[in-house]
Amino acid sequence: MYDFFHNTNLGLVILTFAEALVLLVPLLIGVAYLTYAERKVLAAMQLRKGPNVVGPFGLWQPFADALKMIMKETIIPTGANRMLFLLAPMLTFALAMVAWAVIPVNEGWVGANINVGILYLFAISSLGVYGIIIAGWASNSKYAFLGAMRSAAQMVSYEVSMGFVLVTVLLCVGSLNLTDVVHSQAGTTWLPGFLHWYWLPLFPMFIVFFISTLAETNRAPFDLPEGESEIVAGFFVEYSSMSFALFFLGEYANMILMSALTTILFLGGWLPLFDVAPFTLIPGVIWFVLKICFCLFVFLWVRATFPRYRYDQLMRLGWKVFLPLSLLWLVITAGALMAFGWLPNA
Repeated sequence: MYDFFHNTNLGLVILTFAEALVLLVPLLIGVAYLTYAERKVLAAMQLRKGPNVVGPFGLWQPFADALKMIMKETIIPTGANRMLFLLAPMLTFALAMVAWAVIPVNEGWVGANINVGILYLFAISSLGVYGIIIAGWASNSKYAFLGAMRSAAQMVSYEVSMGFVLVTVLLCVGSLNLTDVVHSQAGTTWLPGFLHWYWLPLFPMFIVFFISTLAETNRAPFDLPEGESEIVAGFFVEYSSMSFALFFLGEYANMILMSALTTILFLGGWLPLFDVAPFTLIPGVIWFVLKICFCLFVFLWVRATFPRYRYDQLMRLGWKVFLPLSLLWLVITAGALMAFGWLPNA
């Protein structure tokens, strides 16, 4: 049986498909319930109840929303490019899924443990802007086109800062492999547990990276591509039914992906808070999920707290604050590693 699954083409296809299902099915369920969690968290912060009718505590609300989307008619505007109009949401959703191929959720639990995992993720996140641009252009609407242009400029601007943050972490790790990034944050005898994770020594980069993920996923207070008050709903203003749902699911899947990346780079991945019992008795995948949930809660907390930025404020923050700060911290980190002999694998 082992030889069939590992040494034959058919077996490898079946094994790869099974691994993808094991990863993507919980992810899709998590995306569905993230919409429920967002409505509940925002309701609690605004002294409301949130979803509480469909099922106990409103737990079936995501499935009711999905059924409603499936039952609606897909309307394609007159003058729209039909093929590109339908391709854009599928592209956005697919890219949010394939990025998970290199995310290690526990020791040895990774679809593809490649040595260029960081570069793969950066490439996939950069491609995400194409789905939005295609949607804005193919819709044949000035509002959708304006939203697409905003999103393209926003995502490109903040990916520059995120790139410098990634390079800063990689200097400390000495590897592009995401599993190695987690291993490098394991505690030592003199600095145990979470104090050895990179959020502490690289704290400014941790803050820059997290705020950049808000802009990268078009989340509040950087949800300018949707800008309801100026451009109705931005790049997906002409979308309905399942094509709209795919954009919606893609956004929430990207939120989970960015939270997972934040967890791996700065919060120790699947490592426990302290390297002693009872913390070590909890499986690593549980720690990983809990850290992702914490990051997602901060995503929702920020949305309930801050008003939307103006576009000039968004660009000023990205180019005049985050870019110089991340570049400066990169130089400081490299200098400190050289001066004190802390370079990995030296």
